[in-house]
Amino acid sequence: MSFSLDKVVPWGRTYEEYIAMFCLDEQDLQKEILGCGDGPASFNAEFSKHGGKIVSIDPIYQFAQDEIAQRTEEARHLIMAQIRANADEQVWGQGIDSPDHLEQIRVTAMSVFLADYLQGKKAGRYIPAALPKLDFSDRKFGLALCSHFLLHYAEQLDLDFHLTSLRELCRVADEVRVFPILELGAKRSRHVDPVVARLSAEGYKVSIQRVGYEFIKGGNEMLIVKPSLRAITLLPQ
Repeated sequence: MSFSLDKVVPWGRTYEEYIAMFCLDEQDLQKEILGCGDGPASFNAEFSKHGGKIVSIDPIYQFAQDEIAQRTEEARHLIMAQIRANADEQVWGQGIDSPDHLEQIRVTAMSVFLADYLQGKKAGRYIPAALPKLDFSDRKFGLALCSHFLLHYAEQLDLDFHLTSLRELCRVADEVRVFPILELGAKRSRHVDPVVARLSAEGYKVSIQRVGYEFIKGGNEMLIVKPSLRAITLLPQ
C-alpha cells in the first residue's frame, strides 16, 4: 500500500462523540461494527473494552505505534492552529467549551488509542486498509461508520470515488452511516445531492438524518445508506 504518513493529519475523536455523531443506540451497539478511516479515535478501544465487536480500517495502521504517536503530535499543532484561526466555524459550549478544552479531549482520545494499538492490531481490530476496495466478505458487518472522510474530502476525492466507496461499504455491511455531510470549509458537501440521487436510482435506501451532535456549524446531519434489494439478490452464493 503506497501511503505516506506525513501527508495525513490524524485526529482522534472520542467514544462519546461516535455515539452522538452516529446516533448509536443499544441495538446498534450489539452489531459488529466496521469503522472506516477511524485513525487515532478511541472508539475502537473503548467499545471493544466493553465487549463490543469492531474492526477499524485506516492506512495509518500499517505504521508502528511510535510513528503514529509522532505524527499525531505534529498534526495536533497544525490542526489546533487552524481551529483557533477559524473558531467562528465551531459550536462551543455543547460539551466542548474552548479550543484548549478541545485539544485536551483530542489528546486524551489519541492517548487511549495509542495505548490500545498494539493489542488491537494483534487482535485484528486495527487493519491497514482503505476504500474504495475492501477485503471483507459480503454482509460481514451489521453497521459501517465513516467519520470525517467520505463527503468531507469532497475536493480531494471525486464523485466516482464516493459512489464506489459507498457501494463497497454496502456490500460488506447491512447499513452505512457517514458523518458529517459537510466538506472542508464548513459547507455542505458538493457530493451529497449527486450521491443521494444516484444511489437512490440504483435502488439503495438513502436518507439524511439529523443527529444530536454539532461541533462544526451546520454539521449536525449524517447520511444513511442501506443496500438495495437488487444488490443483495445479486451477491454471489
